[in-house]
Amino acid sequence: MEPLRIGSVNLPNRLFLAPMAGVTDQPFRTLCRALGAGLAVSEMVSANPALRGTRKSRERRDHRGETGPIAVQIAGADPQQMAAAARDNVERGAELIDINLGCPARKVCKVAAGSALLRDEVLVGRILETVVRAVDVPVTLKTRTGWSPQTRNLPRIAAIAEASGIRLISVHGRTRACGYRGEAEFESLAGIRAQCSLPLVANGDIDSPAKALQVLNATGADAIMIGRAALGRPWIFGAMAAAFRALAGSDAHRPNEKPGASPGERTCDGSGDRPGERPSGKPGDRPGERLGGTSSAPTRAVPSTPSPAWIEAILMEHLDRLYRFYGEPRGVLIARKHIGWYLRALGSEMGSGNGVGTDWSAGFGVKVEHLRSRLMATGAAAEQQTLLREYFQHHADAATERARSASSRTSGEEPLHE
Repeated sequence: MEPLRIGSVNLPNRLFLAPMAGVTDQPFRTLCRALGAGLAVSEMVSANPALRGTRKSRERRDHRGETGPIAVQIAGADPQQMAAAARDNVERGAELIDINLGCPARKVCKVAAGSALLRDEVLVGRILETVVRAVDVPVTLKTRTGWSPQTRNLPRIAAIAEASGIRLISVHGRTRACGYRGEAEFESLAGIRAQCSLPLVANGDIDSPAKALQVLNATGADAIMIGRAALGRPWIFGAMAAAFRALAGSDAHRPNEKPGASPGERTCDGSGDRPGERPSGKPGDRPGERLGGTSSAPTRAVPSTPSPAWIEAILMEHLDRLYRFYGEPRGVLIARKHIGWYLRALGSEMGSGNGVGTDWSAGFGVKVEHLRSRLMATGAAAEQQTLLREYFQHHADAATERARSASSRTSGEEPLHE
């Protein structure tokens, strides 16, 4: 949970929200930052100048009211276009530029961008060098371990990145050919830890504090990036932060342990300060102070076991942000997928033991299914919110009834049925 410095940018912690197309828009980034994420990277912005004026590109470059640091990911295969896109986004407020070398989507790879670039290391070097020279903010890299399991080339990509002036590298532990199938592997990340002095961010299948600690220990990574596990659970960052603070408290009195001496520390800005060390007290070094135009977002307390009422409040806030950002008709449509993710995630938060994919509505009858159908069909914001309140109230009533029935069975009384 120590701050992490990337060039002139100071991050309040080492828990990052991964860039996800169609997900990490301004409303979601802002909410995740408020709930504990130290960095929230924007949706991928195309470097193609012909697309710069489209509604999608304009919205992805909209950071009005967003608390920094503002990180924008760009994608493309032409070095000069990538440099121009980086400059354009810096002019619009970006404090970090992230280069996409990892997107496995077919429509991105077919124009030789995203993870398709992993097959052309010479072009990768040209793109990285050109973008780094084009802007005066730190440039970072998001990549995969290679094009395919047979052609993993992460060590060479990491070396190219370091030589090009990249300030941080995030690695998803799969190849492009793997997509999101199977389990992410982290041996590749551990393999570059000794050779690469860049701050290393581990990404892929990290969905709990236990998994995060396992990955950190296995790789020596400096930070964690969370993607799909944050869908419907924007509070996962605050929950992880609380778990890490509790662990740090239990380890606080270990003998022969020096502050900031954890494995995997690397120099981020050439100043000799290690990211794991506590800030020295110089102006701008403490989280929340201005440093290179950056401030940390206030973080809300996240309960160890979020209640349905707490989750309902977060979901309602998310919907309100979507309505205001996109307008009601589009906001309602975009909200549907988020509602689905929240409702599927509720099962794991309620302790069902079935994991993140559990659907909380399972086993609760026709009424809930009817509410879900109406939720996914309505085009009005007020009705969407009303239906959600009914949905949560139904489950609160069902939980009360279950508790009453369990109590009656324990006492030997017959439950009353109205």
